Amino acid sequence: MSTPPNSAPGPTPQQLAAMHQQVALEAQKRGITPQELQAQQRKALEEEARKAGLPLNEYINRIKQQAWQNHQRQQQIAQQQQANGQVAQGQPQMKGGQGQQVPIQPGAPNPKAVAVAKWLRGQDLKTRTCILNGQRKDMFKIKRALRALLSPAYVTAHKKNSLLPPPPTTQQAAAELFKLLPLSLLALRVSKIDPHAGHNHAKPQKRVKGLWTVKIEEQQDISEDLHYVWLYEGPQWRMKLYAAGALAAIMAVVMFPLWPMKLRLGVWYLSMGFLGLVGLFFLMSIFRLILFCVTVVTLPRGLWLYPNLFEDVGFFDSFRPVWAWQEEKGKKGKKLKKPDSKPEKKRERRKKGEAGTDSGTHKGGNAALIGGEKVKTGHAKPKVEEVADT
Repeated sequence: MSTPPNSAPGPTPQQLAAMHQQVALEAQKRGITPQELQAQQRKALEEEARKAGLPLNEYINRIKQQAWQNHQRQQQIAQQQQANGQVAQGQPQMKGGQGQQVPIQPGAPNPKAVAVAKWLRGQDLKTRTCILNGQRKDMFKIKRALRALLSPAYVTAHKKNSLLPPPPTTQQAAAELFKLLPLSLLALRVSKIDPHAGHNHAKPQKRVKGLWTVKIEEQQDISEDLHYVWLYEGPQWRMKLYAAGALAAIMAVVMFPLWPMKLRLGVWYLSMGFLGLVGLFFLMSIFRLILFCVTVVTLPRGLWLYPNLFEDVGFFDSFRPVWAWQEEKGKKGKKLKKPDSKPEKKRERRKKGEAGTDSGTHKGGNAALIGGEKVKTGHAKPKVEEVADT
């Protein structure tokens, strides 16, 4: 709300000096003194006040009020522009139809955008898991989404669901259709970052391969090689069902004293049976260890009962086979002796190779020994030498 000009603060001495200097310059341009210029301005104001039918003082106050309102209006416009600039810097922006940057404002999503996002979530976009603000999200490449929008499957889905926009026919139309998702904050463009950048501590040695840490980009461009992350989680009926089941289970346990006697008795028998199975498992583990110690002393090899009991196998495989002998140490020794036969084979190969070089000249080989050196020869035809009769 604008304040009246009478309550506004007066001009400062610097402003008064600037006004007097401006009046002096204007008078110098016209070739008159400042006093004469002020007298001319006063006469002009009196004529304008006479035309408006107002006294001179009221007319001057009216001009001051209009100037004050214009000043307040300009200040409000400047503040709004500054606020809009700060919002645009902190929020994602999407290019509009004329290439202008349109800030993405949070709010209720477009029903058509929700329908497109729901349909794309059901397609095979080859999503991968990424970390966004400490939470796991699904990330996908935009080129797969554009292919899905241009596929015949979208045409069929559009016939069944009237909320889906008309099927696009070109790549540009598919990109314009995909823009509904970032404009409704259902999917946003992200880029890979280093989560340890700028920290003094060393990078951890253990790292999950292929798990990116990403951040949201301010410029929400549309390009085939860019990555987008899903912010639309779809219908949450499963999570609600699991939460309701967990709450019902907790309430049932808390209200155990109010259960009927038959139910409480059944739960008691079940708990005793479970404890009996756990105790039987420990007894069997102790018994198999004692049996192994006795058989190691009395027999050549120890006997294990349920040898796969503590192995990393399935539940039923843990009890198969029922018993087995301890492996002999000699078997491992035999395995170690296998590499000893390799030098003998190498020696045999060397002998065969030497024999081949000796017979290489008779079989048309490519190598021969001349003067102790190996010389490559081609497959030359045998020469026939004539022997002169003596």
